Amino acid sequence: MKFKSIMLVAVASAAMVGGAVAAELPAEIKQNGLRIAVVPNYPPMEFKDPATATLTGFDVELGEALAKKLGVKAVWQETSFDQLMPGLATQRFDIILTGMTDLKSRQETASFIDYLRSGPRFFVQASRAAEFKEPAALCGKKVGASRRTMFPKDIAAWSEKNCGATPIEFVGTEGSADARTQLKQGRIDAAVQGNETLPYIMDLEPNTYVPVGTPIAFQYTGLATPVKAEELREALRGALEALITDGSYKALLAKWKLSDNAIEKVTINAGQ
Repeated sequence: MKFKSIMLVAVASAAMVGGAVAAELPAEIKQNGLRIAVVPNYPPMEFKDPATATLTGFDVELGEALAKKLGVKAVWQETSFDQLMPGLATQRFDIILTGMTDLKSRQETASFIDYLRSGPRFFVQASRAAEFKEPAALCGKKVGASRRTMFPKDIAAWSEKNCGATPIEFVGTEGSADARTQLKQGRIDAAVQGNETLPYIMDLEPNTYVPVGTPIAFQYTGLATPVKAEELREALRGALEALITDGSYKALLAKWKLSDNAIEKVTINAGQ
């Protein structure tokens, strides 16, 4: 009987915690669900399953888990990257959960709940691995990366620090997929991609790419909320902390090979 009583208290406590988190949500979200903006072109974070054309990926499963903790339905809204911030500002959706980097320059428009730590990393074609055993071999070479990220600045900072009179020649690309295409075509010597996505791509294309060195910088990936949405932000922070505590967050990271990108503590607007 004593054991049964302890179990009943534990269950009741868990229910109270869940209820407290849900109670902080705005009434509209409780009624209609949590509208989540996503751009499904960034595996393994978010993409369309080739076999079923359904949304999948780490962010998608994390969003579903957060919504479940809050006791609401996740309502996914696909959009383009350029429409993410305007859509958040005009309340077309409640949050952005799509592999977005928490940058200081974005914090005037949105507040970020940081849930992943990542960093840009050099990689080359496997056939040229012998040429680039160390990152210093990239000095004076053409290196491509998405111009819509912080990678251009990260590459420039690394080049200035390490290359001296033979700086890296940066080539801006239309996203990471374009950088990989140009790499395979020989138009650039190396590319840079976030270390949260590179292992997945290497699994998809075995023996095609080889990483060079370690990440050259670190940044936070954040779940974006409207700046004034304090109730929603605190509810989501509580839900994420609960997922970390019960092991769900760790399990999702392991499933998508992102364990090296785990955060130890939930932060708000920690990006620079």
